Amino acid sequence: MSSRQSNSSMMSPVPMGTIFAYVGTITCMAPTSKAMRKAADHLVTVDPAFGPIVESSPLCNIGRKKYEGGTHFSSLVTSVIAQQLSVKAADTITIRVKTSLGGDITPVAVVQASDAELRAAGLSGAKTRTIKGLAEAVHSGDLDLEAAAAHSEDQHIVTELTRLWGIGRWTAEMFLMFTLHRLDVWPVGDLAMRKGWQQIHGSTGDIAEKQIDPLGDQFRPYRSVAAWYCWRVIDGDSQTW
Repeated sequence: MSSRQSNSSMMSPVPMGTIFAYVGTITCMAPTSKAMRKAADHLVTVDPAFGPIVESSPLCNIGRKKYEGGTHFSSLVTSVIAQQLSVKAADTITIRVKTSLGGDITPVAVVQASDAELRAAGLSGAKTRTIKGLAEAVHSGDLDLEAAAAHSEDQHIVTELTRLWGIGRWTAEMFLMFTLHRLDVWPVGDLAMRKGWQQIHGSTGDIAEKQIDPLGDQFRPYRSVAAWYCWRVIDGDSQTW
């Protein structure tokens, strides 16, 4: 008997309601092109330094590409995988994890998988623990991910997610931005975003989180879009985000 089958035999049946809670595809609407044009115009109005990058870039595509047809659970797992990795490396490991789980990243598949299987797919020990813990929380009902994702307050979602081991504010913010299409997130803990800010404003060196945090207030309610353009300065083509 494989280790996955052995783990499966120790699991309690998944409540029917729980299955429907997390296997549905993401249905929240991505912002329209009109909304993104309005956001871009706002950025340039309040901070003209954004003019060149906005002018030379397509409209922000935040939330439009990466998780089409996915679930909230699978997208959150993908955010965990992406921690401290390049987009290319994260995408490669995500594909391997999906393959090891039989093609779909679901709570049941993750709970049934052994740590060794997930590690063999490229996950670190810490990320394996994080993803297993997330899957177990959703599977047991300790975390109602769909209810959390539907909440109107971003901070409520951050609080719900970060109470789980290994899920920090950055992961929760990426979930807010790229899965839930929340347009007013300011991920000051992201080094690339801070570097992009410095480049846009002709500055060198790093800017501290506590310094850049209040600088985002001028972009409300479009701080996510400002962050996207900061990333674009550093990474160029952002179509894979």
